[in-house]
Amino acid sequence: MEVTINYDYDKEDLADLPLVDLAKFVMAKEKCPENTQVSISFVDNKEIQRLNETYRKHQGPTDVLSFECDNVDDGFDGEKPEGMPYELGDIVIAPDVARGQMADYGTTFEEEIETLITHGLLHLCGYDHIDPEDAKVMLPHQEQLLKEWWEK
Repeated sequence: MEVTINYDYDKEDLADLPLVDLAKFVMAKEKCPENTQVSISFVDNKEIQRLNETYRKHQGPTDVLSFECDNVDDGFDGEKPEGMPYELGDIVIAPDVARGQMADYGTTFEEEIETLITHGLLHLCGYDHIDPEDAKVMLPHQEQLLKEWWEK
């Protein structure tokens, strides 16, 4: 599994966090193929707002966005010709939005970033929470993954 992290913003507060290890942990738990690739980018509020308005048609900044590539929902079964990667997708996170949510959720900066990475990865793996029934599956699963990660 390959995780690429792009520190376009706030590298000084993020570079020492175990983000690659977390992403690999979640992908392994989700049984992603060994040739899975994912990218995680950290951007400022202006950029996440632009992406949110362009791709989701929602105004203002958000905390995390996920952009799927070779997702199972697209009919892709994870099998590609030998040597070809399984491109799970891209996750974009706004650290300043994460900081703003820390008080609301009672988390540290590291916990909030880890929550957003886990959340984004679950979206790339086909989970959603728009429908209340889907949320009853995704959100407890997210909490369980984080609990296992934090207990490691």
